[in-house]
Amino acid sequence: MSHSPLRVAHLIHSLGPGGAENVLVELAAAADAGGLDPVFVALSPHPDPVHARTLAAMGFPVVQLDLPRWDPRAVSKAVPLLRGYGVRVIHTHLKHADLVGALAGTRLKVPVVSTLHVIEDAPATRLARYKRTAGLLGRRRFATRTLAVSHSQMRWYQQLSGTTEGIEVLPNGVADPGVPDAADRTRIRASLDVADDGLLIGSASLMRPEKGHHLLLDAVARLDPDLPVTVALAGDGPLRAELESRVAADPLLARRVRFLGYRDDVPVLLGATDLVLHTSLADALPTTLIHALAVGVPAVATDVGGIPDIVTPETGLIAPTEPAAVASAVQKLATDPALRARLGAAGREVFLERFEARGWVERLRGVYDRALAGRG
Repeated sequence: MSHSPLRVAHLIHSLGPGGAENVLVELAAAADAGGLDPVFVALSPHPDPVHARTLAAMGFPVVQLDLPRWDPRAVSKAVPLLRGYGVRVIHTHLKHADLVGALAGTRLKVPVVSTLHVIEDAPATRLARYKRTAGLLGRRRFATRTLAVSHSQMRWYQQLSGTTEGIEVLPNGVADPGVPDAADRTRIRASLDVADDGLLIGSASLMRPEKGHHLLLDAVARLDPDLPVTVALAGDGPLRAELESRVAADPLLARRVRFLGYRDDVPVLLGATDLVLHTSLADALPTTLIHALAVGVPAVATDVGGIPDIVTPETGLIAPTEPAAVASAVQKLATDPALRARLGAAGREVFLERFEARGWVERLRGVYDRALAGRG
């Protein structure tokens, strides 16, 4: 379908490593499918704005305002900037940008679309609870359309706000990496010293408490000691040093676990694995699991958030957030190559139908067009 160009501003707190930030890179790569002409605005600085560099290298306008979080000057700086770019829709990502985008959209008289990237079940502090409530009220008041990335997130939003008015489910997408390349698979497995008869398990996520890396290590420690398994952990974050210390102190984990740090080739890495292990304690719609579908690798994942929208009985195994249950699911998949092949093939089909980036961008363009037409 042919679309006329549409300038959309994507506002986000920063463009460092992160799931919501990576979503913008995926969107940019497929923008032409919806006739989108995006500009990306990061409100606050980040010590490593890796995604800002990526988006700029792709040829898109990227602006970093470099203001402290919740700085009231963000609105006064964003309004003339967005006006100068001729923005017709503002799309916000995460609470800080939701607020700035809502106020800027009101001044510019352009529709605002907001994507919910997280599920905040139990904010730890009074301030966090206040911010969650303010975000919900702000979306209801200012956002033309709110996008939930999973059905679980939609239910969470409905429970807190008391309505589903103005919200719809639209899962994020990722670019189709194609089926894994045999040469890449051989190279990556060799670099990790995986034996010909060995099993490679992959995991990729920021090393934060909610991502459940300690649960992952608990489960890996419970696997059959004779299982020839290597676990490759891609990602970085505040828990990395603690996790590395734990692995180094345990001979079994030290033999099995490899820390790879931040990777910009996650689909290629996952395509070299035999299964993907994702043990989040809270997650709206983890991109890693969508990448696993894309490369036809089955997953074992925890039954939280939007994960069941990705990992179903047809594409992988779901387990409760309990080490023995996760280990049992991994053991089952690790020892059944035929099951892995069947689940992986089905996952690839699901990816092409529901999560491939160009189809996602087409659907997103429909949201923008309805918002502009006043039918948000």
